[in-house]
Amino acid sequence: MGQMKHAKRRALPLFNSPFELGIRMVYLLQSLGPRGADLQKLVLLDYAVVYSADLNGPSSLHTPVPFRGAELLSRRELIEQGLYLMSTRALVTASWDDYGITYYAGEASRSMTTSLTSTYLRKLETRCEWVAQHFGDSDSADLTKQFADSGHLWGAELETAASNLEVSWQLS
Repeated sequence: MGQMKHAKRRALPLFNSPFELGIRMVYLLQSLGPRGADLQKLVLLDYAVVYSADLNGPSSLHTPVPFRGAELLSRRELIEQGLYLMSTRALVTASWDDYGITYYAGEASRSMTTSLTSTYLRKLETRCEWVAQHFGDSDSADLTKQFADSGHLWGAELETAASNLEVSWQLS
């Protein structure tokens, strides 16, 4: 028998990867149930889950970083990829209508969220429940306005950064 060539396996990144964001989406959609959410709402709610202290909620899941609102710009594609990944395992489902795509917790989501018990995932679950309770009934437009009005969207932070940069250019 000839030798089989083995393809090199690439290590998949865990942090800020479609896998990590997909897991967060499963927990978030499970907490929102039976309601669903469109992609924009999930992007905004993910910010609220990760940086809940910014919104007068429980301590943030991750360490706050400067200009964290700008993360919203890069998260959308990763969340979309994560939703697809989780849908291949019945952890997330989607429905299409005249308004677009709405995502829901899949039939296997409850089994996953109740069987995993790490400290991080328990904290994630607590924050997802808080987010669902406080923001779950809002639509994407309402959330965008709420977050922008409270200074938690990329626009406010980028405007501050841009004006600081402009001042430093003028001083040079």
